[in-house]
Amino acid sequence: MSEVIAPGDVWLVGAGPGDPDLLTRKAERLIGAASIVFYDALVGPGVLDLIPAHVTRVSVGKRSGRHSKTQGAIDALLVEAALAGERVVRLKGGDPSIFGRSTEEIDALARHGLRVRICPGITAASAAAASAGVSLTLRGSARELRFVTAHARAGQPLDLDWAALSDSSATLAFYMGRGAAADIASQLIANGLAPVTPVLIASDVSLPSERLVHTRLDLLALVIDRASGAGPALILVGEAMRAQTAPKLVRAAYEASGSGTLAVGMLAVSSAAI
Repeated sequence: MSEVIAPGDVWLVGAGPGDPDLLTRKAERLIGAASIVFYDALVGPGVLDLIPAHVTRVSVGKRSGRHSKTQGAIDALLVEAALAGERVVRLKGGDPSIFGRSTEEIDALARHGLRVRICPGITAASAAAASAGVSLTLRGSARELRFVTAHARAGQPLDLDWAALSDSSATLAFYMGRGAAADIASQLIANGLAPVTPVLIASDVSLPSERLVHTRLDLLALVIDRASGAGPALILVGEAMRAQTAPKLVRAAYEASGSGTLAVGMLAVSSAAI
């Protein structure tokens, strides 16, 4: 198994959304062949359980506002391990090439002449759509899929081309969207996207604690905290997310009570226009 990774090699491995059953077979082989694994905060516990007991584990988890290590420090650790002849796996939640800061790590390793390869993983948007029973694209009405990071540097506004994003023929996948939910909704509506545009909020995707809630763009800011708990939230926007096509289990957010209100946890908002 150790021949899968040569000493001094580094693999950036996609850990998927959290469920170990969604790992690629190659990712599982690489995890088993490593001598050291550097892992993110978003890697699922079931995936971490696949790391053999003799393998060194190093947490380099980063969450919004709570970074255990700077990117520069992570780069230095990877370089140090590879130069020492370790078989290095850098385990990243989702897919390493989608908002995974892979380029910084590849560049740092390349400057030392170290070989880096990438093993792709299932990204959260794909897993969330699968769990909700919807497609990210829809023939005739959702012809584009756009991945967008909703995470801005501390103290800086979310600087996006809102006019280009406000396209009713696209599905928008906003990663790390919790803190920017109000901005996302107001900017998209201000730039022409209909307030009733369907939205799917997803958190803990593929894990037992997974939450999936359908709402509308104009209700997003009201619903986001109750719908997604305290963890990172993925926000999918567009006609492809329309709840009528989804299983009954994830349509709970659209169901009106006898009093004409829409219940989401302890939150109730008017459902008259839904």
